[in-house]
Amino acid sequence: MGKRSDFERKGMDFYPTPMDAVKPLINRLRRNATFCEPCAGEGHLVRHLEALGHQCVSKFDAQPRSPDIRQQDASWITSKDINKADLIITNPPWDRPPLHQIIERCATLAPTWLLFDADWMHTRQAAPFLLMCEEIVSVGRVKWIEGSSMAGKDNCCWYLFDASFHGFPKFYGKQ
Repeated sequence: MGKRSDFERKGMDFYPTPMDAVKPLINRLRRNATFCEPCAGEGHLVRHLEALGHQCVSKFDAQPRSPDIRQQDASWITSKDINKADLIITNPPWDRPPLHQIIERCATLAPTWLLFDADWMHTRQAAPFLLMCEEIVSVGRVKWIEGSSMAGKDNCCWYLFDASFHGFPKFYGKQ
């Protein structure tokens, strides 16, 4: 699940997004935004955002875990797939090659919020992507496994990528 964890990782990094991980993002979204969720899994993130008044106009996953989520790999997302959404919002796989491909593809289609580990921003491999990262919102440690008494061992952030942005990200610390 993380670099300091003894737990075996789940395939495709399938960890449903809990509401506590969504809360730091709430104030960064405009009211009633439409969004695409390309790594939807069972639809947890979709349900959380819709409960907050946002509308999901497209949801899919490489390995969907719900009949209302269509099969599509986020690494190959197109403008047609996002269905004119204002934003792309997802908790992508943290494995670097697919993560980086998702950043590259999604950021060219719409402003894209991705939830993944905070340490990434401190690596050399992050440098080219940070030039199109507009905002970073700290989440802290997330309790990924429902019913568990333990939170994950990695701090997380929401990253806003937009290919039309060129500069340095604004950082929002944990509230």
